[in-house]
Parts: sequence; structure tokens; C-alpha cells
Amino acid sequence: MQGVFFRWSTKEVARSLGLNGLVWNEPDGGVKIVAEGEEENLKKLIDWAKKGPKRAKVEKIEIKWEEPKQEFKNFNIKFF
Repeated sequence: MQGVFFRWSTKEVARSLGLNGLVWNEPDGGVKIVAEGEEENLKKLIDWAKKGPKRAKVEKIEIKWEEPKQEFKNFNIKFF
């Protein structure tokens, strides 16, 4: 859901967990998160994303696990 600081909140949570990656808004109104880091902390980010920040309405979450590519140096918001 866009408009409830989801991207900013995701960045803050991911950074607090020591994760690297990106978050951005999708044209369909969804939010996409790509993250790398310790599996335990990735699971914590997933648990948080299921609820999101205050006022967020999360309707569904899709998770795809892949081998890390080590392409990120920190966690940021991607702007188009």
C-alpha cells in the first residue's frame, strides 16, 4: 500500500536488522522489497512486512527465496 510511509518504514526496519537491499512502489499499488542478509533477520523483516507500518493495509505477501548476489551495500528506497 502506498501513502503510509511503507517504503521509509521498511528501510528503517531493514537497516535496524542489518539487511541490505531495496524497496520500491510498483505501478499496481504494491510495494516490492528485495533484501539480503542473515536468514533470521530476513524472517523478521517478512514478519514485519505482513503488518507494515501503522495505517498500512497488507492484503497479501509473496516471498521468493534466492541465493544472495551481494549486490547491495546498504538498504535504500528506489525512486524511478
